[in-house]
Amino acid sequence: MSTSRDAEKRGKTVFRSSGPPSHPHQQRQQSSMASSDSTMSLNGQRQSVVLNGEPVVKRPRESALQPDPSLRIPLEPQNKVTVVLGAQWGDEGKGKVVDLLAMDADIVCRCQGGNNAGHTVVVDSVEYDFHLLPSGVLNKKAVSFIGNGVVIHLPGLFEEAEKNLQKGKGLQGWEERLKISDRAHIVFNFHQAVDGIQEQQRQQQEGKNLGTTKKGIGPAYSSKAARNGLRVCDLVSDFKAFEDKFRMLAEHFLTMYPKLNVDIDSELQQLKGFTERLRPLVTDGVYFMHKALTGSPKKILVEGANAALLDIDFGTYPFVTSSNCTVGGVCTGLGVPPSYVGRVYGVVKAYTTRVGVGAFPTEQDNETGALLQSRGREVGVTTGRRRRCGWLDLILVRYAHMVNGFSAIALTKLDILDTLSEIKVGVSYKVDGEPLPSFPANMDVLTRVSVDYETLPGWGCCTEAARSFEELPTQAQNYIRFIENFLQVPVKWVGVGKSRESMIKLF
Repeated sequence: MSTSRDAEKRGKTVFRSSGPPSHPHQQRQQSSMASSDSTMSLNGQRQSVVLNGEPVVKRPRESALQPDPSLRIPLEPQNKVTVVLGAQWGDEGKGKVVDLLAMDADIVCRCQGGNNAGHTVVVDSVEYDFHLLPSGVLNKKAVSFIGNGVVIHLPGLFEEAEKNLQKGKGLQGWEERLKISDRAHIVFNFHQAVDGIQEQQRQQQEGKNLGTTKKGIGPAYSSKAARNGLRVCDLVSDFKAFEDKFRMLAEHFLTMYPKLNVDIDSELQQLKGFTERLRPLVTDGVYFMHKALTGSPKKILVEGANAALLDIDFGTYPFVTSSNCTVGGVCTGLGVPPSYVGRVYGVVKAYTTRVGVGAFPTEQDNETGALLQSRGREVGVTTGRRRRCGWLDLILVRYAHMVNGFSAIALTKLDILDTLSEIKVGVSYKVDGEPLPSFPANMDVLTRVSVDYETLPGWGCCTEAARSFEELPTQAQNYIRFIENFLQVPVKWVGVGKSRESMIKLF
């Protein structure tokens, strides 16, 4: 009979125990160890270890790589982005707020949307209209950046620049201070044509359309989501490869829309002409933002396009745009980590407007609405369409705050209310007499809501000359305080005119 001593003579490792293993896992562990190629002295001290026939060098524990102690201390971001977002259905006056903040900014960014956005900025009595260019491009000391979340119609971009150059000196040298992410998708002419066809089909099939700007934004984002879109990096890299992909994409849409009129060769020639002009502007957007956020101290401003109630996820779907125009779009549209998002300012018009179709609970299709439309010059910058007008809807703005977490509010166009003897503010919704606890997702429900209003006295005098909160009429001050108290968000600026100087800073 073989003994343990015999096994030792044969070079086997023997593990002795004073009793049976206390747990099945211990049995398996011992079995595994006994069948290994390890060798150990009888007194339990390891002499050598052999793994699969190869000796394993055991290093002293002290020589192991130790972690850098500084890595255990959480670091605050060097720079954070300041974000300006629309809190209603757009057209709140974001461009004016961005222009104000951009005066001492180092970088001004666009993170989503396309030339369906329209921002008007008045500087030195010159009115500039921007659709793709960030409003901060007027600051000659700042870099303007168009992020990867933006879809770019190149003919529209260069045409916009030329038109604004003819208006005044503000845009001189714009190409030297503009950067475009190489990951931004391109809107083609056939995207715009498809946009128009889709609207026509909706009208014929359902008797209503979405009221799009027909700028090709939806079809371009559809191409992006379908993974057959083309990006700026494709255009400035290998044009032959770009041409092949472009033809495939155009054929894809021609198959879907046989009546689509596409001049493929002409558009390719146009795009090739833009390539050399575009190439110096293109940069790796992720690396650009990373350097800006982690480098020397910088003021970085992000200009949102469209607004919260037009957001593809949180807006009044389906009457929305095709991008995320709430705060999440800043991270995905620029490559900015959430921890680098600083203050988020919501821009709120002192009343409510909406372009196109869709539910509008506080709309005033009457003399009041006509007065707001006329005094406010409520005509779309991009489309030229008259905007629908109504009372301020604080249920809607509170919902926008839930999604975005506003640090403060910029209240614009307060002066448009100057002639009203009383002003109503929407404070709650009801459906069939029952109060709604939150803003509804279903648009069929939203079209049926009745609005409970709070009526406040008007001030009946001109506020355009006011340059401080104290210079505003008492009733106007009370209107602002009412908004603050309802939203539990402070009002930081109040706009009482068109110029940069008409933005009153409260704190």
